[in-house]
Formats: sequence, C-alpha cells, structure tokens
Amino acid sequence: MHDNLPVSDLVTCARNGEKQAWDALVDRYAPLIWSICRRHGLGRADTEDVGQAVWLYLVGHLGDLHEPAALPGWLATTTQRECLRVLRAGRPLAAGHVLDAENLPDNQAAAVERELLAAERQAALHEAFLDMPPCGQQLIALLLEDPPVPYAEISVRLGIPIGSIGPNRRRCLDKMRRHPAIAALIAAEDATA
Repeated sequence: MHDNLPVSDLVTCARNGEKQAWDALVDRYAPLIWSICRRHGLGRADTEDVGQAVWLYLVGHLGDLHEPAALPGWLATTTQRECLRVLRAGRPLAAGHVLDAENLPDNQAAAVERELLAAERQAALHEAFLDMPPCGQQLIALLLEDPPVPYAEISVRLGIPIGSIGPNRRRCLDKMRRHPAIAALIAAEDATA
C-alpha cells in the first residue's frame, strides 16, 4: 500500500510512527545509498555501515526536513558525506590533510558531483512519476519504451484518440516539472549556475 505513495506522504506517515511507511522509504531509497557507496569504492561491510549510519541519521532528523519531497537529495548528500568519512577513517593521511569534497582532485570532485546530481535527478524523476495518476504513468511509460511504440498502438492500449496523446504527454510532463522534488532540483541548479 505504501509503495506507490509520494515521498512526501511517506515522510509524513513515517514521522507519525508508521513502520510500513518507514519500510517503504528504506526499500525505495536503499538502492540509491548502495549505488553511491559502490561509486566511492566501498566494500560490502563499509557500504552496510554507511547505509546504517545514513538511516539512523535520518531517524534523528526526519522531523527537521522542511521539504519532504527533497528527501532523495538529502539522502544522496548525506550518503556522500558518510562515504567520505569512512574513506578518511580507513586511509592513513598526512598530518593535517583531510579528505573532503572541497579538496578532492578536480577530476574526482567533478565526477563525484556529476554522480550525485545524476542520483538526485533520478530519484526526483522517480518521485514525480509515482505522483502522477496511473493513466499518466501508463502514457509516459509507453512513450519511453524502446523500440518506440507507435501512436496507433498507444491509442488502442490506453483507449484514447491519437490526437490526444501529444497534449496528454505535455500535461504529464508539465505536472512532473512542477513536482516539489523536481522544482527543488531546478532551484538548486539555478542557484549554482
């Protein structure tokens, strides 16, 4: 039941102590945390430790989230920081040298930023997609199939006229652009540009 709820609803339910909502959050976003850990080259034990630390940190800060729809970005940022902390702790560093995002070599910092942004975008798109009505989800899914599904077939599958596919697609995409998770990413990108 909780699997298809938007992240903002899941956060609200989890704040109210609903275990199923918390489990749905973990199921939905554990792969994001795992992928960031793997990109940082962490082994299984360190990945599990980072995951536990991130979820425990979220438990303590769930009530502090001002925009629940931005949770995927919060999780990605927190995971990246925790990965860097684990990497710092596991490697002997020169005295006074601290490995942090600010002093990574430029090529590594850029790669980490690109990966983080891609993970945040993917999570925000997933959230916006899940927030659409089922008919919108079906339309977008059919339009994204590879190889492309002909409009005539989409019309038959969805029971809508061919001429309404384009306008319906535009309305769905506009709704996704206005979703809080997407809007937060756009605002963050505009602020850094």
